[in-house]
Amino acid sequence: MHHIGIDLAWGERQPTGVAVLDDDARLLALAAVRTDEEIAAVLAPYADGDCLVAIDAPLIVINPTGSRAAEKALSKDFRRFEAGTHPSNLAKPEFADGTRGARVSSLLGLDMNPRSGRARRAIEVYPHPATVVLFGLPRTLKYKAKAGRDLELLRGELLILMTHLESVVTTEVTWADLRAQVETATRKSQLRVVEDQVDAVVCAYVALFRQRHPERVTTYGDFETGYIVTPSLPDAHAATQEYAAQQPALVEAGQQYVALVTAILDEAGINYLSVSGRTKGVQSFAKKAAKNVDGQLVYTDPLREITDQIGVRVITYVHSDVDAVADLLGDQVVVKDDRDMGQETASQGRFGYASRHLLIELDAVRESDRAYAALRGRVAQVQVRTVLQHAWAEFEHDIRYKGDVPAEHAWDLDRRFTLAAGLLELADREFSTIRERLRSSGTGGSVGAAARTDEVPDDPRIDPRELAAFLAGQYDDAGWSRTDHYAWISGLLLELGITSLDELAEVLRALTDDLNARMDYRYPPGAVRRLDDALLAAYAERYVDLHGNDHRRDALAARLAKLRG
Repeated sequence: MHHIGIDLAWGERQPTGVAVLDDDARLLALAAVRTDEEIAAVLAPYADGDCLVAIDAPLIVINPTGSRAAEKALSKDFRRFEAGTHPSNLAKPEFADGTRGARVSSLLGLDMNPRSGRARRAIEVYPHPATVVLFGLPRTLKYKAKAGRDLELLRGELLILMTHLESVVTTEVTWADLRAQVETATRKSQLRVVEDQVDAVVCAYVALFRQRHPERVTTYGDFETGYIVTPSLPDAHAATQEYAAQQPALVEAGQQYVALVTAILDEAGINYLSVSGRTKGVQSFAKKAAKNVDGQLVYTDPLREITDQIGVRVITYVHSDVDAVADLLGDQVVVKDDRDMGQETASQGRFGYASRHLLIELDAVRESDRAYAALRGRVAQVQVRTVLQHAWAEFEHDIRYKGDVPAEHAWDLDRRFTLAAGLLELADREFSTIRERLRSSGTGGSVGAAARTDEVPDDPRIDPRELAAFLAGQYDDAGWSRTDHYAWISGLLLELGITSLDELAEVLRALTDDLNARMDYRYPPGAVRRLDDALLAAYAERYVDLHGNDHRRDALAARLAKLRG
Protein backbone atom coordinates (compact mmCIF):
# COMPACT_ATOMS: atom_id res chain seq x y z
CA MET A 1 0.00 0.00 0.00
CA HIS A 2 1.19 3.54 -0.73
CA HIS A 3 0.84 6.46 1.66
CA ILE A 4 0.71 9.69 -0.29
CA GLY A 5 1.01 13.27 0.93
CA ILE A 6 -0.10 16.34 -1.01
CA ASP A 7 0.65 19.82 0.30
CA LEU A 8 -1.92 21.32 -2.02
CA ALA A 9 -1.78 25.00 -2.97
CA TRP A 10 -5.26 26.56 -3.08
CA GLY A 11 -4.56 27.70 -6.64
CA GLU A 12 -2.35 26.53 -9.52
CA ARG A 13 0.00 29.53 -9.46
CA GLN A 14 1.81 28.33 -6.34
CA PRO A 15 3.81 25.07 -6.11
CA THR A 16 2.27 21.93 -4.65
CA GLY A 17 4.43 19.35 -2.88
CA VAL A 18 3.80 15.61 -3.37
CA ALA A 19 5.42 12.69 -1.54
CA VAL A 20 4.97 8.92 -1.42
CA LEU A 21 5.90 6.48 1.34
CA ASP A 22 5.66 2.70 1.39
CA ASP A 23 4.54 0.57 4.34
CA ASP A 24 8.08 0.71 5.80
CA ALA A 25 8.14 4.54 5.70
CA ARG A 26 10.62 4.62 2.83
CA LEU A 27 10.40 7.74 0.68
CA LEU A 28 9.61 6.56 -2.85
CA ALA A 29 8.82 9.84 -4.59
CA LEU A 30 9.12 13.54 -3.84
CA ALA A 31 8.39 16.46 -6.18
CA ALA A 32 7.00 19.97 -6.55
CA VAL A 33 4.34 20.51 -9.25
CA ARG A 34 1.65 23.11 -10.04
CA THR A 35 -1.35 21.87 -12.02
CA ASP A 36 -3.89 19.17 -11.21
CA GLU A 37 -2.76 17.21 -14.23
CA GLU A 38 0.87 17.31 -13.06
CA ILE A 39 -0.21 16.01 -9.66
CA ALA A 40 -2.09 13.13 -11.30
CA ALA A 41 0.86 12.31 -13.58
CA VAL A 42 3.41 12.17 -10.75
CA LEU A 43 1.14 10.04 -8.56
CA ALA A 44 -0.23 7.71 -11.23
CA PRO A 45 2.25 4.87 -10.50
CA TYR A 46 1.35 4.95 -6.81
CA ALA A 47 -2.36 5.91 -6.67
CA ASP A 48 -3.64 3.24 -9.07
CA GLY A 49 -3.50 0.54 -6.38
CA ASP A 50 -4.29 0.55 -2.65
CA CYS A 51 -3.48 3.97 -1.26
CA LEU A 52 -4.35 6.54 1.37
CA VAL A 53 -3.81 10.12 0.20
CA ALA A 54 -3.47 12.78 2.90
CA ILE A 55 -4.16 16.24 1.50
CA ASP A 56 -3.25 19.47 3.26
CA ALA A 57 -6.13 21.55 1.88
CA PRO A 58 -9.89 21.71 2.51
CA LEU A 59 -11.82 18.87 0.84
CA ILE A 60 -15.33 19.81 1.94
CA VAL A 61 -16.53 23.38 2.55
CA ILE A 62 -20.26 24.21 2.82
CA ASN A 63 -20.38 27.02 5.40
CA PRO A 64 -21.13 30.45 3.89
CA THR A 65 -18.86 32.38 6.28
CA GLY A 66 -16.57 31.90 9.25
CA SER A 67 -14.77 28.67 10.06
CA ARG A 68 -15.88 25.09 9.65
CA ALA A 69 -16.88 23.20 12.79
CA ALA A 70 -13.82 20.97 12.30
CA GLU A 71 -11.52 24.00 12.27
CA LYS A 72 -13.05 25.41 15.44
CA ALA A 73 -12.72 22.11 17.31
CA LEU A 74 -9.13 21.51 16.19
CA SER A 75 -8.10 25.07 17.01
CA LYS A 76 -9.56 24.74 20.49
CA ASP A 77 -7.27 21.77 21.20
CA PHE A 78 -4.14 23.03 19.43
CA ARG A 79 -4.21 26.82 19.83
CA ARG A 80 -1.92 26.58 22.86
CA PHE A 81 0.68 25.07 20.50
CA GLU A 82 0.12 27.95 18.03
CA ALA A 83 -1.37 25.38 15.63
CA GLY A 84 -4.80 26.84 15.02
CA THR A 85 -6.35 26.69 11.53
CA HIS A 86 -7.20 29.33 8.95
CA PRO A 87 -10.95 29.74 8.26
CA SER A 88 -12.42 28.09 5.17
CA ASN A 89 -15.79 29.27 3.83
CA LEU A 90 -17.71 29.80 0.60
CA ALA A 91 -17.15 33.56 0.74
CA LYS A 92 -13.53 32.95 -0.27
CA PRO A 93 -13.07 32.92 -4.07
CA GLU A 94 -10.96 29.73 -3.84
CA PHE A 95 -14.07 27.78 -2.81
CA ALA A 96 -16.73 29.49 -4.95
CA ASP A 97 -16.75 26.56 -7.39
CA GLY A 98 -15.93 23.81 -4.90
CA THR A 99 -12.56 22.89 -3.39
CA ARG A 100 -9.42 22.05 -5.28
CA GLY A 101 -8.88 19.16 -2.87
CA ALA A 102 -12.16 17.57 -3.99
CA ARG A 103 -11.22 18.06 -7.65
CA VAL A 104 -7.85 16.37 -7.21
CA SER A 105 -9.46 13.52 -5.26
CA SER A 106 -11.99 13.05 -8.07
CA LEU A 107 -9.25 13.14 -10.68
CA LEU A 108 -7.43 10.34 -8.83
CA GLY A 109 -10.68 8.43 -8.22
CA LEU A 110 -10.46 8.58 -4.43
CA ASP A 111 -13.20 8.22 -1.81
CA MET A 112 -13.11 11.27 0.53
CA ASN A 113 -15.24 9.76 3.31
CA PRO A 114 -12.95 9.46 6.37
CA ARG A 115 -14.92 6.43 7.57
CA SER A 116 -14.73 4.63 4.24
CA GLY A 117 -13.28 1.13 4.12
CA ARG A 118 -12.40 1.33 0.42
CA ALA A 119 -8.88 0.57 -0.76
CA ARG A 120 -8.28 3.97 -2.39
CA ARG A 121 -9.13 6.93 -0.19
CA ALA A 122 -8.33 10.57 0.48
CA ILE A 123 -8.40 12.42 3.82
CA GLU A 124 -7.85 16.04 4.78
CA VAL A 125 -4.92 16.65 7.13
CA TYR A 126 -3.09 19.61 8.63
CA PRO A 127 0.72 19.40 9.13
CA HIS A 128 1.07 21.88 12.02
CA PRO A 129 -0.88 19.97 14.71
CA ALA A 130 0.46 16.71 13.31
CA THR A 131 4.08 17.79 13.90
CA VAL A 132 3.22 18.97 17.41
CA VAL A 133 1.92 15.50 18.27
CA LEU A 134 4.36 13.37 16.29
CA PHE A 135 7.50 15.14 17.48
CA GLY A 136 6.44 16.40 20.90
CA LEU A 137 6.87 20.07 20.00
CA PRO A 138 6.02 22.77 22.58
CA ARG A 139 4.82 24.95 19.69
CA THR A 140 4.70 24.87 15.90
CA LEU A 141 7.96 25.41 14.04
CA LYS A 142 8.17 28.83 12.37
CA TYR A 143 9.38 27.88 8.89
CA LYS A 144 6.60 29.64 6.98
CA ALA A 145 7.62 33.05 5.55
CA LYS A 146 5.83 35.82 7.43
CA ALA A 147 6.59 39.39 8.40
CA GLY A 148 9.31 39.62 11.01
CA ARG A 149 10.83 36.20 10.26
CA ASP A 150 14.27 36.43 8.73
CA LEU A 151 16.05 33.91 6.54
CA GLU A 152 18.07 32.37 9.37
CA LEU A 153 14.99 31.73 11.50
CA LEU A 154 13.14 30.12 8.57
CA ARG A 155 16.17 28.00 7.67
CA GLY A 156 16.77 26.85 11.23
CA GLU A 157 13.13 25.90 11.87
CA LEU A 158 12.83 24.07 8.53
CA LEU A 159 16.01 22.09 9.24
CA ILE A 160 14.62 21.11 12.65
CA LEU A 161 11.49 19.76 10.97
CA MET A 162 13.56 17.87 8.38
CA THR A 163 15.64 16.32 11.15
CA HIS A 164 12.49 15.17 12.95
CA LEU A 165 11.18 13.60 9.74
CA GLU A 166 14.48 11.81 9.19
CA SER A 167 13.89 10.06 12.53
CA VAL A 168 10.72 8.38 11.21
CA VAL A 169 11.17 8.27 7.43
CA THR A 170 13.91 6.58 5.37
CA THR A 171 14.92 9.28 2.92
CA GLU A 172 16.69 9.23 -0.45
CA VAL A 173 18.82 11.37 -2.77
CA THR A 174 16.10 13.92 -3.57
CA TRP A 175 15.68 14.61 0.12
CA ALA A 176 19.41 15.09 0.59
CA ASP A 177 19.37 17.60 -2.26
CA LEU A 178 16.53 19.48 -0.58
CA ARG A 179 18.46 19.67 2.69
CA ALA A 180 21.46 21.06 0.81
CA GLN A 181 19.21 23.70 -0.80
CA VAL A 182 17.98 24.78 2.62
CA GLU A 183 21.50 24.94 4.07
CA THR A 184 22.79 27.09 1.18
CA ALA A 185 19.71 29.25 0.49
CA THR A 186 20.39 32.99 0.23
CA ARG A 187 16.77 34.10 -0.25
CA LYS A 188 13.50 33.20 1.48
CA SER A 189 11.95 32.30 -1.88
CA GLN A 190 14.48 29.47 -2.25
CA LEU A 191 13.00 27.84 0.85
CA ARG A 192 9.42 27.97 -0.40
CA VAL A 193 9.62 25.08 -2.88
CA VAL A 194 11.49 22.97 -0.31
CA GLU A 195 8.94 23.82 2.37
CA ASP A 196 6.05 22.51 0.25
CA GLN A 197 7.78 19.19 -0.35
CA VAL A 198 8.70 18.81 3.33
CA ASP A 199 5.05 19.41 4.24
CA ALA A 200 4.07 16.76 1.70
CA VAL A 201 6.28 14.25 3.51
CA VAL A 202 4.56 15.21 6.78
CA CYS A 203 1.19 14.55 5.13
CA ALA A 204 2.37 11.20 3.77
CA TYR A 205 3.60 10.17 7.22
CA VAL A 206 0.24 11.17 8.74
CA ALA A 207 -1.41 8.82 6.21
CA LEU A 208 0.95 6.03 7.27
CA PHE A 209 0.37 6.84 10.95
CA ARG A 210 -3.39 6.69 10.34
CA GLN A 211 -3.00 3.18 8.91
CA ARG A 212 -0.69 1.96 11.65
CA HIS A 213 -2.50 3.51 14.60
CA PRO A 214 -6.14 4.24 13.77
CA GLU A 215 -6.94 4.41 17.48
CA ARG A 216 -4.45 7.25 17.96
CA VAL A 217 -5.88 9.74 15.49
CA THR A 218 -8.76 12.16 15.86
CA THR A 219 -11.19 13.15 13.12
CA TYR A 220 -12.43 16.66 13.81
CA GLY A 221 -15.75 17.38 12.09
CA ASP A 222 -17.54 15.02 9.70
CA PHE A 223 -17.99 14.11 6.05
CA GLU A 224 -21.06 16.30 5.69
CA THR A 225 -19.61 19.61 6.92
CA GLY A 226 -15.88 19.05 6.46
CA TYR A 227 -13.27 17.30 8.59
CA ILE A 228 -9.58 17.19 9.45
CA VAL A 229 -7.69 14.04 10.49
CA THR A 230 -4.68 14.45 12.76
CA PRO A 231 -2.68 12.39 15.28
CA SER A 232 -4.32 13.04 18.64
CA LEU A 233 -3.15 13.79 22.12
CA PRO A 234 -5.97 12.24 24.13
CA ASP A 235 -3.85 11.13 27.07
CA ALA A 236 -1.50 14.10 27.09
CA HIS A 237 -4.27 16.63 26.63
CA ALA A 238 -6.50 15.17 29.33
CA ALA A 239 -3.52 14.74 31.67
CA THR A 240 -2.49 18.35 31.10
CA GLN A 241 -5.96 19.59 31.94
CA GLU A 242 -5.98 17.53 35.14
CA TYR A 243 -2.46 18.69 35.98
CA ALA A 244 -3.52 22.32 35.56
CA ALA A 245 -6.39 21.71 37.97
CA GLN A 246 -4.03 20.07 40.49
CA GLN A 247 -1.21 22.62 40.24
CA PRO A 248 -2.23 24.90 43.14
CA ALA A 249 -2.14 21.86 45.45
CA LEU A 250 1.17 20.79 43.89
CA VAL A 251 2.68 24.22 44.54
CA GLU A 252 1.72 23.91 48.21
CA ALA A 253 3.10 20.36 48.34
CA GLY A 254 6.33 21.56 46.73
CA GLN A 255 6.78 24.21 49.41
CA GLN A 256 6.16 21.61 52.10
CA TYR A 257 8.72 19.24 50.57
CA VAL A 258 11.32 22.03 50.61
CA ALA A 259 10.49 22.71 54.26
CA LEU A 260 10.69 18.98 55.08
CA VAL A 261 14.08 18.46 53.41
CA THR A 262 15.43 21.64 55.02
CA ALA A 263 14.23 20.51 58.46
CA ILE A 264 15.78 17.07 58.01
CA LEU A 265 19.13 18.59 57.04
CA ASP A 266 19.06 21.13 59.87
CA GLU A 267 18.10 18.55 62.47
CA ALA A 268 20.97 16.32 61.36
CA GLY A 269 23.46 19.19 61.38
CA ILE A 270 24.43 18.60 57.74
CA ASN A 271 26.28 21.49 56.11
CA TYR A 272 24.70 22.87 52.93
CA LEU A 273 24.56 26.11 50.97
CA SER A 274 20.88 26.22 50.02
CA VAL A 275 17.66 24.26 49.64
CA SER A 276 15.22 25.44 46.98
CA GLY A 277 12.30 24.01 45.05
CA ARG A 278 9.98 24.41 42.12
CA THR A 279 6.74 22.93 40.85
CA LYS A 280 6.66 22.03 37.14
CA GLY A 281 4.66 24.55 35.11
CA VAL A 282 1.63 23.51 33.09
CA GLN A 283 3.33 24.22 29.75
CA SER A 284 6.41 22.27 30.78
CA PHE A 285 4.22 19.34 31.86
CA ALA A 286 2.27 19.49 28.58
CA LYS A 287 5.49 19.39 26.56
CA LYS A 288 6.82 16.41 28.48
CA ALA A 289 3.48 14.58 28.40
CA ALA A 290 3.37 14.96 24.60
CA LYS A 291 6.91 13.66 24.09
CA ASN A 292 7.10 10.70 21.74
CA VAL A 293 9.66 8.52 20.00
CA ASP A 294 8.88 7.18 16.53
CA GLY A 295 5.28 8.23 16.94
CA GLN A 296 4.90 6.43 20.27
CA LEU A 297 4.10 8.50 23.36
CA VAL A 298 6.85 8.13 25.96
CA TYR A 299 4.37 8.49 28.83
CA THR A 300 1.19 6.45 28.64
CA ASP A 301 0.10 7.73 32.07
CA PRO A 302 1.75 11.17 32.38
CA LEU A 303 0.31 12.09 35.75
CA ARG A 304 1.86 9.00 37.31
CA GLU A 305 4.97 8.53 35.15
CA ILE A 306 6.29 12.12 35.11
CA THR A 307 7.95 12.08 38.49
CA ASP A 308 9.60 15.51 38.57
CA GLN A 309 6.37 17.46 39.04
CA ILE A 310 7.78 18.55 42.40
CA GLY A 311 11.49 19.31 42.47
CA VAL A 312 13.81 20.08 45.38
CA ARG A 313 17.44 21.10 44.94
CA VAL A 314 20.09 20.90 47.64
CA ILE A 315 23.38 22.69 46.97
CA THR A 316 26.35 21.64 49.12
CA TYR A 317 29.88 22.95 49.39
CA VAL A 318 31.89 19.78 48.80
CA HIS A 319 31.23 16.36 47.29
CA SER A 320 31.32 14.40 50.54
CA ASP A 321 28.30 16.43 51.67
CA VAL A 322 26.37 15.21 48.61
CA ASP A 323 26.77 11.65 49.84
CA ALA A 324 25.90 12.72 53.38
CA VAL A 325 22.64 14.32 52.21
CA ALA A 326 21.73 11.25 50.15
CA ASP A 327 22.43 8.93 53.09
CA LEU A 328 20.42 11.15 55.42
CA LEU A 329 17.38 11.19 53.14
CA GLY A 330 17.65 7.42 52.82
CA ASP A 331 17.41 7.24 56.60
CA GLN A 332 14.56 9.71 57.05
CA VAL A 333 12.19 9.18 54.10
CA VAL A 334 11.53 6.52 51.46
CA VAL A 335 13.94 6.74 48.51
CA LYS A 336 12.25 5.13 45.52
CA ASP A 337 15.12 5.78 43.09
CA ASP A 338 18.70 6.99 43.44
CA ARG A 339 20.81 7.90 40.41
CA ASP A 340 24.32 9.32 40.56
CA MET A 341 24.46 11.17 37.24
CA GLY A 342 28.12 12.07 37.72
CA GLN A 343 29.01 8.42 38.21
CA GLU A 344 27.03 7.47 35.11
CA THR A 345 28.89 10.12 33.10
CA ALA A 346 32.26 8.97 34.45
CA SER A 347 31.47 5.31 33.67
CA GLN A 348 31.28 6.34 30.01
CA GLY A 349 34.77 7.83 30.20
CA ARG A 350 33.45 11.39 29.98
CA PHE A 351 33.28 14.60 31.97
CA GLY A 352 29.97 16.43 32.10
CA TYR A 353 26.76 16.74 34.07
CA ALA A 354 27.12 15.60 37.68
CA SER A 355 24.30 15.50 40.22
CA ARG A 356 22.68 13.01 42.57
CA HIS A 357 18.99 12.49 41.75
CA LEU A 358 16.76 10.91 44.37
CA LEU A 359 13.05 10.22 44.06
CA ILE A 360 11.54 10.41 47.54
CA GLU A 361 8.19 9.99 49.26
CA LEU A 362 7.06 10.15 52.87
CA ASP A 363 8.08 7.45 55.33
CA ALA A 364 5.37 5.52 57.16
CA VAL A 365 5.50 7.69 60.28
CA ARG A 366 5.08 10.98 58.44
CA GLU A 367 2.52 9.41 56.09
CA SER A 368 0.17 9.01 59.06
CA ASP A 369 0.88 12.50 60.42
CA ARG A 370 -1.81 15.06 59.61
CA ALA A 371 0.85 17.74 59.28
CA TYR A 372 2.04 16.06 56.08
CA ALA A 373 -1.40 15.44 54.57
CA ALA A 374 -0.54 17.51 51.46
CA LEU A 375 2.41 15.20 50.69
CA ARG A 376 0.61 11.87 50.98
CA GLY A 377 0.86 9.89 47.78
CA ARG A 378 3.16 12.49 46.18
CA VAL A 379 6.78 12.04 45.21
CA ALA A 380 9.49 14.66 44.80
CA GLN A 381 12.69 14.59 42.81
CA VAL A 382 15.60 15.83 44.92
CA GLN A 383 18.74 16.95 43.10
CA VAL A 384 21.85 17.14 45.28
CA ARG A 385 25.00 18.69 43.86
CA THR A 386 27.98 20.81 44.89
CA VAL A 387 28.04 24.53 44.20
CA LEU A 388 30.56 23.96 41.40
CA GLN A 389 28.48 21.19 39.82
CA HIS A 390 25.48 23.50 40.06
CA ALA A 391 27.31 26.36 38.34
CA TRP A 392 28.30 24.08 35.43
CA ALA A 393 24.81 22.59 35.08
CA GLU A 394 23.03 25.95 35.11
CA PHE A 395 25.39 27.58 32.62
CA GLU A 396 25.37 24.58 30.31
CA HIS A 397 21.55 24.41 30.42
CA ASP A 398 21.20 28.10 29.59
CA ILE A 399 23.56 27.88 26.63
CA ARG A 400 22.35 24.60 25.13
CA TYR A 401 18.63 24.79 25.79
CA LYS A 402 17.90 28.49 25.94
CA GLY A 403 20.60 29.88 23.69
CA ASP A 404 21.07 29.70 19.94
CA VAL A 405 24.35 27.88 19.26
CA PRO A 406 25.46 28.14 15.61
CA ALA A 407 26.17 24.71 14.14
CA GLU A 408 29.73 25.68 13.23
CA HIS A 409 30.52 26.42 16.90
CA ALA A 410 28.77 23.42 18.45
CA TRP A 411 31.84 21.14 18.44
CA ASP A 412 34.04 23.80 20.05
CA LEU A 413 31.47 24.50 22.77
CA ASP A 414 31.15 20.75 23.45
CA ARG A 415 34.91 20.59 23.91
CA ARG A 416 34.97 23.62 26.20
CA PHE A 417 32.07 22.38 28.34
CA THR A 418 33.89 19.05 28.74
CA LEU A 419 37.11 20.84 29.70
CA ALA A 420 35.24 23.00 32.23
CA ALA A 421 33.57 19.91 33.74
CA GLY A 422 36.95 18.24 34.19
CA LEU A 423 38.47 21.33 35.80
CA LEU A 424 35.53 21.73 38.17
CA GLU A 425 35.77 18.09 39.20
CA LEU A 426 39.42 18.72 40.12
CA ALA A 427 38.41 21.86 42.02
CA ASP A 428 35.76 19.90 43.92
CA ARG A 429 38.38 17.36 44.92
CA GLU A 430 40.75 20.10 46.11
CA PHE A 431 38.05 21.75 48.20
CA SER A 432 37.29 18.38 49.78
CA THR A 433 40.99 17.87 50.53
CA ILE A 434 41.26 21.35 52.07
CA ARG A 435 38.31 20.71 54.33
CA GLU A 436 39.58 17.28 55.39
CA ARG A 437 43.01 18.77 56.12
CA LEU A 438 41.47 21.52 58.28
CA ARG A 439 39.21 19.08 60.06
CA SER A 440 42.00 16.62 60.81
CA SER A 441 44.21 19.42 62.12
CA GLY A 442 41.47 20.54 64.51
CA THR A 443 41.23 24.02 62.99
CA GLY A 444 37.47 23.65 62.69
CA GLY A 445 34.88 26.08 61.45
CA SER A 446 32.40 26.02 58.65
CA VAL A 447 32.48 27.22 55.09
CA GLY A 448 31.63 30.92 55.23
CA ALA A 449 31.99 33.29 58.14
CA ALA A 450 30.22 32.22 61.31
CA ALA A 451 27.75 34.64 62.80
CA ARG A 452 29.58 37.14 65.03
CA THR A 453 28.50 37.60 68.62
CA ASP A 454 31.22 40.14 69.55
CA GLU A 455 29.18 42.84 67.85
CA VAL A 456 27.02 42.78 71.02
CA PRO A 457 29.39 43.94 73.79
CA ASP A 458 27.91 41.98 76.69
CA ASP A 459 26.66 38.88 74.83
CA PRO A 460 27.27 36.03 77.30
CA ARG A 461 27.03 33.28 74.66
CA ILE A 462 30.05 31.31 73.51
CA ASP A 463 31.34 32.86 70.29
CA PRO A 464 30.12 30.64 67.39
CA ARG A 465 33.54 30.77 65.73
CA GLU A 466 35.25 29.57 68.90
CA LEU A 467 32.56 26.93 69.33
CA ALA A 468 33.11 25.68 65.77
CA ALA A 469 36.85 25.34 66.39
CA PHE A 470 36.23 23.56 69.69
CA LEU A 471 33.79 21.06 68.16
CA ALA A 472 36.21 20.34 65.30
CA GLY A 473 38.66 19.11 67.88
CA GLN A 474 36.05 17.37 70.01
CA TYR A 475 34.47 15.52 67.07
CA ASP A 476 37.29 15.28 64.57
CA ASP A 477 35.43 12.68 62.49
CA ALA A 478 32.28 14.81 62.12
CA GLY A 479 31.38 16.99 59.20
CA TRP A 480 31.09 20.74 59.46
CA SER A 481 27.67 22.20 60.18
CA ARG A 482 26.00 25.31 58.78
CA THR A 483 27.32 28.58 60.15
CA ASP A 484 23.98 29.61 61.64
CA HIS A 485 23.70 26.29 63.48
CA TYR A 486 26.72 27.12 65.66
CA ALA A 487 25.05 30.35 66.75
CA TRP A 488 21.76 28.53 67.37
CA ILE A 489 23.23 25.87 69.65
CA SER A 490 25.29 28.52 71.43
CA GLY A 491 21.93 29.99 72.45
CA LEU A 492 20.82 26.61 73.83
CA LEU A 493 24.06 26.37 75.80
CA LEU A 494 23.26 29.76 77.33
CA GLU A 495 19.81 28.48 78.39
CA LEU A 496 21.63 25.65 80.18
CA GLY A 497 23.91 28.18 81.91
CA ILE A 498 27.00 27.18 79.91
CA THR A 499 28.87 30.34 78.88
CA SER A 500 32.44 29.12 78.37
CA LEU A 501 34.25 26.36 76.50
CA ASP A 502 35.71 25.12 79.79
CA GLU A 503 32.23 24.60 81.22
CA LEU A 504 31.17 22.80 78.02
CA ALA A 505 34.27 20.56 78.11
CA GLU A 506 33.42 19.61 81.70
CA VAL A 507 29.93 18.46 80.64
CA LEU A 508 31.25 16.43 77.71
CA ARG A 509 33.97 14.74 79.79
CA ALA A 510 31.28 13.21 81.97
CA LEU A 511 29.80 11.36 78.97
CA THR A 512 31.60 8.07 78.41
CA ASP A 513 29.15 6.20 76.17
CA ASP A 514 29.44 6.06 72.39
CA LEU A 515 26.35 8.09 71.53
CA ASN A 516 26.84 7.58 67.78
CA ALA A 517 26.57 3.84 68.23
CA ARG A 518 23.38 4.23 70.28
CA MET A 519 21.79 6.43 67.60
CA ASP A 520 22.89 4.03 64.83
CA TYR A 521 23.18 6.76 62.22
CA ARG A 522 23.14 5.77 58.55
CA TYR A 523 24.63 9.14 57.67
CA PRO A 524 27.57 11.13 59.10
CA PRO A 525 26.00 13.61 61.58
CA GLY A 526 27.49 17.09 61.65
CA ALA A 527 29.39 18.54 64.58
CA VAL A 528 26.38 20.48 65.89
CA ARG A 529 24.22 17.34 65.78
CA ARG A 530 26.91 15.47 67.77
CA LEU A 531 26.86 18.19 70.42
CA ASP A 532 23.05 18.19 70.35
CA ASP A 533 23.06 14.45 71.14
CA ALA A 534 25.58 14.98 73.93
CA LEU A 535 23.52 17.71 75.58
CA LEU A 536 20.39 15.57 75.24
CA ALA A 537 22.17 12.67 76.93
CA ALA A 538 23.57 14.90 79.70
CA TYR A 539 20.47 16.97 80.52
CA ALA A 540 17.65 14.66 79.34
CA GLU A 541 14.17 16.19 79.89
CA ARG A 542 15.65 19.52 80.97
CA TYR A 543 17.22 19.87 77.53
CA VAL A 544 14.02 18.78 75.78
CA ASP A 545 12.05 21.45 77.66
CA LEU A 546 14.33 24.37 76.77
CA HIS A 547 12.49 27.31 75.22
CA GLY A 548 14.77 27.12 72.16
CA ASN A 549 13.63 23.55 71.56
CA ASP A 550 9.89 24.26 71.53
CA HIS A 551 9.64 23.58 67.79
CA ARG A 552 11.19 20.11 68.05
CA ARG A 553 10.18 18.83 71.46
CA ASP A 554 8.52 15.64 70.16
CA ALA A 555 11.53 14.78 67.98
CA LEU A 556 13.92 15.29 70.88
CA ALA A 557 11.78 13.11 73.15
CA ALA A 558 11.96 10.32 70.57
CA ARG A 559 15.75 10.69 70.31
CA LEU A 560 16.07 10.64 74.10
CA ALA A 561 14.15 7.39 74.24
CA LYS A 562 16.51 5.94 71.65
CA LEU A 563 19.57 7.09 73.62
CA ARG A 564 18.21 5.39 76.72
CA GLY A 565 17.70 2.15 74.77
